[in-house]
Amino acid sequence: MVQGDKEAVDALLGHPDVRAVSFVGSTPIARYVYETGTGAGKRVQALGGAKNHMVVLPDADLDLAADAAVSAGFGSAGERCMAVSVLVAVGPVGDELVAKITERVARLRVGPGTDERSEMGPLVTGAHRDKVASYLDSGVREGATLAVDGRVHPVIGGSEGGFWLGPSVLDHVTPSMGCYTDEIFGPVLSVVRASTYAEAIRMVSENPYGNGTAIFTNDGGAARRFVFDVEAGMVGVNVPIPVPMAYYSFGGWKASLFGDTHVHGTEGVHFYTRGKAVTSRWLDPSHGGVSLGFPVNR
Repeated sequence: MVQGDKEAVDALLGHPDVRAVSFVGSTPIARYVYETGTGAGKRVQALGGAKNHMVVLPDADLDLAADAAVSAGFGSAGERCMAVSVLVAVGPVGDELVAKITERVARLRVGPGTDERSEMGPLVTGAHRDKVASYLDSGVREGATLAVDGRVHPVIGGSEGGFWLGPSVLDHVTPSMGCYTDEIFGPVLSVVRASTYAEAIRMVSENPYGNGTAIFTNDGGAARRFVFDVEAGMVGVNVPIPVPMAYYSFGGWKASLFGDTHVHGTEGVHFYTRGKAVTSRWLDPSHGGVSLGFPVNR
């Protein structure tokens, strides 16, 4: 583990003793690490950004879906690559689902990690907090509805001494808005309305990121169809954060992963090791003499 900036990264990417590089970060930097590292003849795993969608069909258990959206959207203050940042409400369920999410968000306890009552902490820096909060204003300017404003969420012990932004919800978001296209990496959940399953699947699959996605439904046929159709590397069915067990691969598709090797499971083992093929023979009196044919085992 090496701390540092671009200078340290470039030193690792170019150093002859470094044979493999595994990276997780934003898509532009992941692309740079992949192109530079492979150009130097190294193995590279480069995991990029994400915009994880959670699709809720009309037949879903909305209480389960609301719990999942709040848990996956605001856990770690939304600062994790598997956070659900977009909820796609299909058909007529949008208003009821947003109301259930709003009720749950109001009960979340925001505060420092030193206080056992806290469920969600501050963001990592003041600059990042301000950037994340700016999407609330820009989303409204572009036509979204601010259903929950995390800037006024109460903080245990007061808001002094931390980079606070409570859980926030933007409703009636469209794919053209910055809050949808950008990876916010903070506690902002965007709710998009879709008329049909076909519109929802098209929206998820056309997104440039393909890290993870989820569907909430009680229809097994719809779930199987979604798993087959969706363009994403990790898929959850009634599971909000589709992070598989460690013996399976972890990593997405499209702009969420550069290269063809995922992190966990057999792919991870193969990445950090190199196979060596050994053919050996212990001579005996019947070694067979000279043969110019294609080598075979006897």
